[in-house]
Amino acid sequence: MKKTLLVMALASAGVLVGAVSSPSEAAQPSVVRTDAGRVASKTVGDALVYDGIPYAAPPVGKLRWKAPQPVQPWSGVRASALGNPCPQEANSEVPKGASDEDCLYVNVTTPAARSAKPRAVVVWIPGGGFFQGAGNSYEASKFAARGDVVVVTVNYRLGIYGFFGYPGLPGSGTFGLQDQQAALRWVQRNARAFGGDPHNVTVAGESAGGMSVCAQLTSPTSTGLFSKAIMQSGSCAFDWLDNSQYPTQTADSPWVPVSRVQDNGKDWVSTNKAKLGCKTGQPLLDCARQASSEALLADTMRFTQIGYGGSAAVPLDPAKAMHAGLFHRVPIVSGNNHDEGDTWLAAFGDITDYPKLVTDMVGPKQAAKVLRHYPQSRYESAAAAWSAVTTDRIWSCNQVATDQDAAGRVPTYTYEFADKHSPLAGPGVGAGHATELPYLFRPGGYDFPMSETQQVLSNQMIDYWTSFARTGDPNGAGRPHWSPTGVRTTTGLSLAPTDQTGIHPVALSTEHQCAFWNGLS
Repeated sequence: MKKTLLVMALASAGVLVGAVSSPSEAAQPSVVRTDAGRVASKTVGDALVYDGIPYAAPPVGKLRWKAPQPVQPWSGVRASALGNPCPQEANSEVPKGASDEDCLYVNVTTPAARSAKPRAVVVWIPGGGFFQGAGNSYEASKFAARGDVVVVTVNYRLGIYGFFGYPGLPGSGTFGLQDQQAALRWVQRNARAFGGDPHNVTVAGESAGGMSVCAQLTSPTSTGLFSKAIMQSGSCAFDWLDNSQYPTQTADSPWVPVSRVQDNGKDWVSTNKAKLGCKTGQPLLDCARQASSEALLADTMRFTQIGYGGSAAVPLDPAKAMHAGLFHRVPIVSGNNHDEGDTWLAAFGDITDYPKLVTDMVGPKQAAKVLRHYPQSRYESAAAAWSAVTTDRIWSCNQVATDQDAAGRVPTYTYEFADKHSPLAGPGVGAGHATELPYLFRPGGYDFPMSETQQVLSNQMIDYWTSFARTGDPNGAGRPHWSPTGVRTTTGLSLAPTDQTGIHPVALSTEHQCAFWNGLS
């Protein structure tokens, strides 16, 4: 998936998260006792923020490529300060990159106002293509205070640190997903200390975070850890065709057999023995586990897929599990952005030969069908036509497939974010990938400028999301009604400001030509 998510959107908007200052903060911390020690808050807006709480032991040394282990208790009071992001190369979220593997932290945000009863909890899993990103990037003070919920954002192992595999290595290809479950278990143990209800937890995420949520829906070892799920621009059915997100990219999916991950790991270690400092006769896995973090980081993007079939956490391909109905029966919110493909247009440079792009994606036999269905004359440019094709095939219809798998079994509320002028959208990008995020969070602690109608939409979206987190139903006063989708036709809400198209029902499976793509052999 290469460079994706919040990173691309922030870069296109000209924002470096690490360079952004936070708003003024009151200096009256409260202290909460977790099961491992005490933590202090800082005040941000109308919320209390407890940053940098360890939820598992640092996965270093002998704990590299092992299931997350319990954190060691501490004495004294930990101040509220962001923990390390998990190792990743430099990007807009982590401008200097990161190599410190001591990174398994959560950030907890609660409304400052007291509540007589426990609040719903939203656990946010960040995206980043499974090789970059951090829960640190999602400042949640407005979401928590307006929505009257507790928000927990999570850092988890990425790339080679989180999804490495090797023959005989337990948990191969799943360590990052196991970290997410460890964070959810931490919430079960500690939610009450922050005023949260451990029996009312929603797991939510965007892009790779949305895919992670779907994987957790199908994971037997996540049983009882959440009661609702939100998947934004990511689902179990996500996959891509040749050359469709990037030139020269081969068709694939986030989920691969564990043997493929293990073979990849064995090949990587075998061909990098000198760089890793392996000694004669030393077991190669031991050598790799003892190597420096910096020695691993250069190859982190080689390991960005989840291995299924080798652990209790991911015993089956999540796409097949979801389709077979093997998932936790919880209400779901699921959706995409109207122009997801816009965010990847830059990867193809100056797009002039639209038919060649289509042919490279589906092959010459099927290209004529796609070009008849998506004629360039219907769009303002070759780039716009290509974005429509990739939005529908890669993003929208895959999400719809998962929605239809769920809708016959649980209440499933589907949506499409459709603001063409999100403050996170760069030039030439409409409602592209990740552009909904500043309507829910303050990415990087940054207040993106919004028009009055955009601010209203932001409030309505937070109200939908948090009402769903509290009750399993997103509806309430001050916003249009949102009905759960049916199975045959996926119908949801289009979310845009009132000076564009407003909030209104939309047949997502029809708008994005899903019957056509389903019929394209």
